[in-house]
Amino acid sequence: MAYEVFKFIHILAVVFMAAPLYNLVVVHERRRLGKATFLVDRYFENIIKGAAIRCYVYQFTAVITGLLLLPLGGFPWSDLIGNPILLLKLILLLSLMGLLSIVHFRLQPAIEALLNEVKGDEIPEGIAKQIAPIRLRRTRLASICLFIVITTVLLGLQITSRFGPLITAILILIAGLFSWRVYRTGVRSGWF
Repeated sequence: MAYEVFKFIHILAVVFMAAPLYNLVVVHERRRLGKATFLVDRYFENIIKGAAIRCYVYQFTAVITGLLLLPLGGFPWSDLIGNPILLLKLILLLSLMGLLSIVHFRLQPAIEALLNEVKGDEIPEGIAKQIAPIRLRRTRLASICLFIVITTVLLGLQITSRFGPLITAILILIAGLFSWRVYRTGVRSGWF
């Protein structure tokens, strides 16, 4: 029973880590507006900024429940290193945390500092030009994070029932293409 409960919490935490997808959707919605007022820009920025702490909580939940699932599922602790899928999942999750830390501790504060200089309803051209490359870097990192989340889910499914290497490779390729598409165009109609 404990195994099933922790497995549910683990899967739920991973589902809630879908923030990169929705942050990319927000980025594309902001672009569709064209030149937005400061309040609209601030609103979108608050949505993106607010996701970081939630993501840390979900990521730590996934790590903790994943570690608890080892002994509860009858796996020895040595499988964390000896099982290449478990090891890769752990490395990907730690990479995800590292990328989130870059966004949360470096990029977002730089954007916030520039937005704090705005006086009035319009973002001055000079500030907009300084923010643009930082936002582009954050958007690129979000697409990488999305790819990592999808790949982690794919690997998680293979802990108990393995896919063949060809199917795994194809699904990882599809995950990469989907992440690239969301980065480039957004997904206004879900998968399409």
